[in-house]
Amino acid sequence: MASERKVGSDQPDPGTRSAPRFFYGGQAVIEGVLIRGRRFSSVAVRRPDGQVATQVSPLSSVYTGVIRRVPLVRGIVVLVETLVLGTRALMYSANVSIEQEGKEMGRWSMGVTMTISLGFAVGIFFLLPLLVASLFHGFLGPGVGGDILFNVVEGGVRLALFLGYVWGIGFIPDIRRVFAYHGAEHMTVKAYEANDPLEIAHIRKYSTAHPRCGTAFLLVVMVMAILVFAFLGRPPIFWLVLSRIVLVPVIAGLAYEVIRFSGGHQNSALVRLVVAPSLMLQALTTRQPDDDQIRVAVHAMRTTLAADQGQELPSEGESGTKEARPETPE
Repeated sequence: MASERKVGSDQPDPGTRSAPRFFYGGQAVIEGVLIRGRRFSSVAVRRPDGQVATQVSPLSSVYTGVIRRVPLVRGIVVLVETLVLGTRALMYSANVSIEQEGKEMGRWSMGVTMTISLGFAVGIFFLLPLLVASLFHGFLGPGVGGDILFNVVEGGVRLALFLGYVWGIGFIPDIRRVFAYHGAEHMTVKAYEANDPLEIAHIRKYSTAHPRCGTAFLLVVMVMAILVFAFLGRPPIFWLVLSRIVLVPVIAGLAYEVIRFSGGHQNSALVRLVVAPSLMLQALTTRQPDDDQIRVAVHAMRTTLAADQGQELPSEGESGTKEARPETPE
């Protein structure tokens, strides 16, 4: 939970005035913020000496092409993109924070890191709840009613693990700072979506919660998993375990569509009621940022906007940033 990405960032928000045609999303990283734009992404990271280093990267056509617009499939694309961009940004921010900028993560290293991360997530949040629910197998009774109870128990354990994990890591000082950058990223994106100036005085009036936050996506995944797995009943253990692995992309695709729909219907009372839990959950994954953290988020946003528009990238300004240049596409 070290980084969170906006889900459905191309979905207009009818609650904003004169809404931009494209909505930017982001993630919090170590001492910095990643902003994902239309054609570029930018990572701005505060150095130990107070300067802000920036890395600008072109987005792969895989993330911006036709497949991005295919229902259900686009959710899987967003999930992969989030993992790739997030892992790369985290490694860059880690190197900058220890003053080793210039080191990059190779494809093999990134692949291994992502595989281990995914394996850990699936094991803890999908297979472990299944194991716990299996312990109650004999007490849940036969038939459809027992099958539903089995999936409810599994889903409850999964949700409890998720909430416990988010709550627990919030006590780690370094993670608390990441959560503050998470709040700065949300506030900056909301100011941009409202066409307000990207200045601290204007950004401060916004809350740290955002309806398209990756936290909302994860919460919907947890609930959607209960519904999807309920249709499977209680097959033999081999098929139960296999389903918890191979259906993760399907659940992610469905969850993305739910988030996308809710993002486009925020004036609906029912939608506001549905997204309320995710907004409350963000109280655990965001913190009020200080001014310097907001400046980093603003620089990341301005850099991505400039790169997308083909303009000169921001150099040293009020945030004390270092001039950045886009990387050459691979």
